[in-house]
Amino acid sequence: MVQVALNRKQANPRRSAHQTPMLKRSTTDDSRLWDIVLGHFSYHMLLVAHNRQLFPLLAKQPQTLGEIASQLGLALRPTQAMVTAIAAMGFVKVDQAHYSLTTFAEEYLLADSPTYFGGFLDMVTANHAVNTYDSLQKAVADNAAQVYADGDLFASHQQQAELAKAFTLAMHGHSMGAALEWVELLDLSDHKVLLDVGGGSGAHAIAAVLKWQQLRAVVADLPPVCEVADGVIARHQLQQRITTQPTDMWETPFPDADVHFYADIYHDWPPEKGTFLTEKSFAQLPAGGRIIIHEMLLNASKTGPRAAANYNTAMLLWTEGQQYTDVELVQLLTQAGFTKVEIIPSSGYWSLVTGVKP
Repeated sequence: MVQVALNRKQANPRRSAHQTPMLKRSTTDDSRLWDIVLGHFSYHMLLVAHNRQLFPLLAKQPQTLGEIASQLGLALRPTQAMVTAIAAMGFVKVDQAHYSLTTFAEEYLLADSPTYFGGFLDMVTANHAVNTYDSLQKAVADNAAQVYADGDLFASHQQQAELAKAFTLAMHGHSMGAALEWVELLDLSDHKVLLDVGGGSGAHAIAAVLKWQQLRAVVADLPPVCEVADGVIARHQLQQRITTQPTDMWETPFPDADVHFYADIYHDWPPEKGTFLTEKSFAQLPAGGRIIIHEMLLNASKTGPRAAANYNTAMLLWTEGQQYTDVELVQLLTQAGFTKVEIIPSSGYWSLVTGVKP
């Protein structure tokens, strides 16, 4: 018995010297990584479903998987993959094996909805090569936009009217839902004329004049963009209250107005150009005039939210600009001389930063 115990004591050090070391367990699971790494499949499948006309098909009536596959000319397996992905995104629901649209899809993915987002999806599909890993690598390495052949979004629009018109229609779908929301949050009842600077299709001007009956609006943008805006304004029968003015916002004086509105304009440009526009508005607005900046804002530490951070990446690929924090925009307005500066959260990720000329 003693000999056995002694042998065991001698054996233990030799075994411990060759023991497999314990591996430390992570304190978190890996779900966030999977959400990020697999997330781009959602984006691409949404584009596929949109281009395959899945949403207008399901708007007619609820459909079984087999019916969807048959009408879209697809095999069952890819159809199942598509509707599973679209359902997981919240666009489709299933009841007793029949798929139908959610309210979310009806409001944003059907062409007869005033907040139809499809034009924006068409644009990103047409420019899919911009939103790739290779393009992002090059944008990061060169600090240069990758859109179109020359990487200059707005110079291309000045030179090629069809590009400008396609982009404007895409931005209309991107803007209309947000436009109908912010007008409920700010009182413009004492103002007379809203100047929509770089106003594209006039989505925000349309929402504003529909909300305030005393208000008129002017959409100032490039000549081919104004052509598109004229058509959109006519469809809403607002030609008597909204006009367009071909304008180079860097060179041309602004038309008279007591509200200057900028939607997704500041993020297209570097800070010094934002300073220029802010000072120009302050100089040309009358006393009591208001500036309104409509943007998707980063938080003060620039650590999110994720949508704004991703929008910031899109600006790296598409423009020479960036997303701003509320503090940065408040500082721009204050330094230009605006008072009563405030931040007003709007719908979704959007916010207004606004001030008044004393």
